[in-house]
Amino acid sequence: MENQTVLSACLALTAAAVALQAGILVALYLAVRKSSARMEALATEVKTKLLPTAETVQSMLVDLRPKIETVLTNASETSTIIRGQLERLDATVNDVLDRARLQVIRADELLNRTMDRVEDATEAVHKTVVSPVRQVSGLFRGLSAGVEAFLGGRRRRRNEASVQQDEMFI
Repeated sequence: MENQTVLSACLALTAAAVALQAGILVALYLAVRKSSARMEALATEVKTKLLPTAETVQSMLVDLRPKIETVLTNASETSTIIRGQLERLDATVNDVLDRARLQVIRADELLNRTMDRVEDATEAVHKTVVSPVRQVSGLFRGLSAGVEAFLGGRRRRRNEASVQQDEMFI
């Protein structure tokens, strides 16, 4: 009997373990079912709220894509045109600067030649006009001094007489 008691006890224990496992499985089933219902509700909510937004974004991207491509194409073409214009402007500015340098050099040479000619003309005037005038002036001074010396002797005598009369008056 002892064997039977042990056997009954093992059987009862096994039945209890199976019943406990069945209860845990039922509880797991109910929890999964409840979570599944929540997940389905959440998925439905996401579909109703997020999908229209995603569709709107997608349709906006589809609509905007050609415009964005046009803007990018225009920006690329504009930058190419601007680069070309800047290269032309750089070449023009360099050409203007080169010409200005050349003109400054020419003006400097012209001014130097003019100054040299003015100096040459001044020397020529000095040699041809001023020197003869000085010589003639010196000649006239000499003649004047000679005439004055010749005539001056008579005047001195008269001046000496008048000085003597002036001294007597004092």
